[in-house]
Amino acid sequence: MALSPTMFYLLLGVIALLVLWVAILEWRLHKLFRGKNGHSLETVIADLGLAVDNIINKSKKDDTLFEDIYKRLRKTLQKTHTVRFNPFRDHGGNQSFATSIMDEDGNGVVFSSLYSRDKVSVYAKPLSKHSSIYELSHEEKESIDKAKNHSQSS
Repeated sequence: MALSPTMFYLLLGVIALLVLWVAILEWRLHKLFRGKNGHSLETVIADLGLAVDNIINKSKKDDTLFEDIYKRLRKTLQKTHTVRFNPFRDHGGNQSFATSIMDEDGNGVVFSSLYSRDKVSVYAKPLSKHSSIYELSHEEKESIDKAKNHSQSS
């Protein structure tokens, strides 16, 4: 039985496709093993497992670090507001003030200053959860409320 030229070219084409396919598979295997041979597949998989373990451990450390940063951030002074006012209607401008400085939980301090022609008085009252054990003036309360509400709407 003689091979017709059409069959010959068809078989030659199939062989070319198979050679191309094998070359592509070899290239992909070479990429997978990174230049190693098939006997070191176990080593490649073990190395990948170690890399994954290292990533997981780093992720756990990062989670702990972020948790610590978040806890510390809550204690930073974040809420502030100043109210200027004139305590003496007969003279002067709005030279007196009440300034509140608080962390996220409302702990901090409110400073007030009363300005008159003769003197300036400055007061500081500690804050715990947006309130103080000391009596607060209307302006101090306003400063605390505006600092608290301004940060919630932001």
